[in-house]
Amino acid sequence: MRVVLDTNVLLAAFGTRGICEALLDACLAAHELYLSQAILDEVKEHLSGKFKMPSQQINQIVSFLKSACISVTPTAVATDACRDPDDLLVLGTAIAAHADCLVTGDKDLLVLGTHQGIAIVSPRSFWQRLK
Repeated sequence: MRVVLDTNVLLAAFGTRGICEALLDACLAAHELYLSQAILDEVKEHLSGKFKMPSQQINQIVSFLKSACISVTPTAVATDACRDPDDLLVLGTAIAAHADCLVTGDKDLLVLGTHQGIAIVSPRSFWQRLK
């Protein structure tokens, strides 16, 4: 399965322990995981800001994600595709990846349910699908 994990899922996977960490592991082991430079940039920004991680650790995480995931350039998405314009790059990443699923905790994306045939689900819902 082709999967895009939104920034908030990746942050939870590296910044806390729990379901998002397990999802990342499961996706790396058995699925194709996609991301974009835009998602990587957000991960870096929030790990240094909100999580106050040392830059060496952030660089290791970014390097790991670059080597473990397939990088795509986000497809342009109509500005009215979702209510938060900051989420357009995430939707564009999922479209460019031809993703089966976009996993996010973002309510502005979750409310869509699907976009261009891509299921948009919460981490818990995706975890249930994997079981």
